[in-house]
Amino acid sequence: MARSIGNAKLKAARQAAGYSSQEALAEALKHAAPQVGIRGLHVSVRQVRRWESANPPWPQPDHQRVLVHLLGQSMDELGFTPPWSGDSHTEHADSTPRRTAASGTAAAIGLAAPPLPTAKAASQPATVGADFATITAAHRRLYWSVEPAQLHSAVVEHARLGTSLMAETAGASRVTLAAALAESYLLAGRIEFFDQQKPDAASNSFVRALQAAGEADDALLGSAILAHTAFIPGWAGRKEDAEERMAAARAYARRGPAPAALWAWLDAVEAECETRCGDTRTALRLISHAEDVLKEGPEGRVPAWMDWFSPVRLAAFKGNTQLVAGHISQARETLMAVLDQLPADHGKQRTIVLGDLAAVEAAAENVEEACRWAGEALNQLSITWYATGMDRIRDVRKKLHQWRNEPSVRELDDRMYGWGATVSGLQR
Repeated sequence: MARSIGNAKLKAARQAAGYSSQEALAEALKHAAPQVGIRGLHVSVRQVRRWESANPPWPQPDHQRVLVHLLGQSMDELGFTPPWSGDSHTEHADSTPRRTAASGTAAAIGLAAPPLPTAKAASQPATVGADFATITAAHRRLYWSVEPAQLHSAVVEHARLGTSLMAETAGASRVTLAAALAESYLLAGRIEFFDQQKPDAASNSFVRALQAAGEADDALLGSAILAHTAFIPGWAGRKEDAEERMAAARAYARRGPAPAALWAWLDAVEAECETRCGDTRTALRLISHAEDVLKEGPEGRVPAWMDWFSPVRLAAFKGNTQLVAGHISQARETLMAVLDQLPADHGKQRTIVLGDLAAVEAAAENVEEACRWAGEALNQLSITWYATGMDRIRDVRKKLHQWRNEPSVRELDDRMYGWGATVSGLQR
């Protein structure tokens, strides 16, 4: 008999919010209670353990208020079913806990939420998981070329469909569907964070992705999702929060077992967070370790969804960190090598590398070269928009402020602030 995974939704929400243990959540709930006007709330580790069990009891009203406030999701989205609904958390034959499917997805994107689907025996054909996964894989490939705003709406609607289908599947088909649903929500969160610069929306998507990965019991996908959640505090300079989420991501990877590429990418993610938090020494050490892992680490099949990482992308991480650390000549050499090796269809990463090369020349006070690289980056952005890439160019322009009257800088301004570029930037 397959082992029960308990209330995966609450566990995923807890971990995505940065609470690595049930004890940490219990303490956080007690401290958050006064924020919603509740004094002296008692929450024990045993109570949290019961909530994360396969048959979680319906929490008391005060507990409900604080759970929703702290974790930002409804009781249904946290895996609870009210006792008056007539839909208890009984086990299916495959030991998968029966729960009401999440319905908050549509509301999260500003649409009227449909009624929750009624939990029932598997009513979809056995192929539904594979069929859903086929579309998820197509979205994954389209991410590298399609306008993010256009793709995002399709991915979110697809995820919404998958959420509904979860109530109508069982067995192996349900596992396949859950894994594909997790990947869809992960992609939605990636677009929201990297392309649309909406960290709050991305956080919600990552939580739902982690919940679905829990339903699939896919530890490697869970590790990747948790590492993505680390970007949010990491880019905001909250080092301890980022480190805690990375610790959770590594714990999931150990359950894999994970291939060398995943371990190296985890190092790269943590290195980027450390760089943005000002600790370039630790970041460079992590990147060096990642390089060693790729050379000598455990071989294994790299998951198809992990198409955002390769040795050349690790080198791009390294070049940016060298730049931030002030190792200008090393950064130039690294980034030039990356540009030569980067596949032609990796437009988004190309924008980042071009922007970093512009920043290298700005740091070296090579104004014309900095503007030339920034112009190349703008050319790439006109083909494949990437908000993170545009941020790189804006940062370069700030560094060129003292040379604002130079012809090359004025020409760059004309390109950055033309009618089309300005309106596009405001819309994004």
